[in-house]
Amino acid sequence: MLPEKKTYGLIGKNINYSFSKNYFTNKFIKLKSKNCSYTNFDLLNIAEFENIILKNNLNGLNVTIPYKEKIIPYLDSLDLEAKLIGAVNTIKIDSNKKLKGYNTDYIGFLNSIKIHLTKKHKKAIILGSGGASKAIIHALKKLEITSITVSRNNLKGNLTYNDLDREVFNSCQIIINCSPVGTYPKVNECPNIPYQYIDSRHICYDLIYNPEETQFLKKSRLNNAFVINGMKMLKLQAEESWKIWNS
Repeated sequence: MLPEKKTYGLIGKNINYSFSKNYFTNKFIKLKSKNCSYTNFDLLNIAEFENIILKNNLNGLNVTIPYKEKIIPYLDSLDLEAKLIGAVNTIKIDSNKKLKGYNTDYIGFLNSIKIHLTKKHKKAIILGSGGASKAIIHALKKLEITSITVSRNNLKGNLTYNDLDREVFNSCQIIINCSPVGTYPKVNECPNIPYQYIDSRHICYDLIYNPEETQFLKKSRLNNAFVINGMKMLKLQAEESWKIWNS
């Protein structure tokens, strides 16, 4: 008897650049899992998601920008951590076609940054207020690190980019870009922050992995900050997704 065919995929918008398809395709080759495949589902609107589920026999999905929060009403249930975070990047689909949402972003981030932390790292600046930032805030809480969120407007009491000054940068030892600014192909863009206040005291972390060194990281590195890109986090969260799909 042939093994049951298993199909996984990624939902997002403008995701041709995405790491996930190549990562899992290569993983299936290494595992000699000829019955597994991975497909990109590029959605113009989250409402298209229902058709994806109806027309495809899927076992699991990853979710990326801009649907990590918008996907939640379409799911049957949420894992506790995903519920606390308020964002989903992994969906498990069981044999009854029930959809359960999980968040593995926070695990990938936590395990990729914790080896670089010391007792002096007590507070972080988070650039961006979308679904990705929610997972990062959750991870930082687990690491007992407080954070302030920066967004284009001051909704929910967040700082705006105009509020950033020397005092804010002096009080925070970690700066994390959770916005998509600087992602390929717009590689010459970067968050509009006062880079002159970044120095060797700072860890600067960019969730972006393409390009390998964003303008945000390049400018921070030139000011002697320790820089980390999003590739390690991405691999770790992908492996957590695989565990969930096969649990």
